[in-house]
Amino acid sequence: MTTEERYRAILRNHLPEQAVGWVYDYLDRHKVHFHITRGRRSKYGDYRWPQPRHTFHEISVNGDLNRYLFLLVFLHEAAHLETHLKYSSVLPHGHEWQAEYARLVGVMSGCFPDEVRPLLARYVAKVPLQRSLGREIEESLRRYDAGAQDVEVLHLDDLPAGSHFRLKSKPDLLFESVERRRTRWLCRDVSSGRMYTVAGRAEVTNCAL
Repeated sequence: MTTEERYRAILRNHLPEQAVGWVYDYLDRHKVHFHITRGRRSKYGDYRWPQPRHTFHEISVNGDLNRYLFLLVFLHEAAHLETHLKYSSVLPHGHEWQAEYARLVGVMSGCFPDEVRPLLARYVAKVPLQRSLGREIEESLRRYDAGAQDVEVLHLDDLPAGSHFRLKSKPDLLFESVERRRTRWLCRDVSSGRMYTVAGRAEVTNCAL
């Protein structure tokens, strides 16, 4: 097995098949030092630009991500590389980076599941990118985690107004949904009475009273 075949085989374990060739060629073209790391709670991926003591592009992506999230994170980091090549000094996630990320996601959109592609098309349609759509795409791709298909996922949008629920991200708080406002819901913290807006795609636990 040649070095290229070995690297492609490694990428094939972490990427959709349609993306393997493109990612390999990208890494080779830019001479990127690419690392597949163990899971990190603080981040999914990382990019480091060349410096006097670090003279190469370096990208890392967590190896515990499913294939589609792995590709999305890789494109996120590749957009940092592209931004570094084209601009001398810009904000890490400013308009320049967003434009590069949107372009790369658009190029690779065919590698993602059919049901996610309409979301991707809306996401990359214009800059600045919509954060809520970005979160919705990530949540949609989480359904492809190992074993995720065997677990029923309930979102706030699945419940009628007036429902009591707990957020998966904040299980200690009990909320009541009051009114839908486009992609979000106005909700009341039952204990304090304070009002919050919560994304309709947020994962919840139904708490019928």
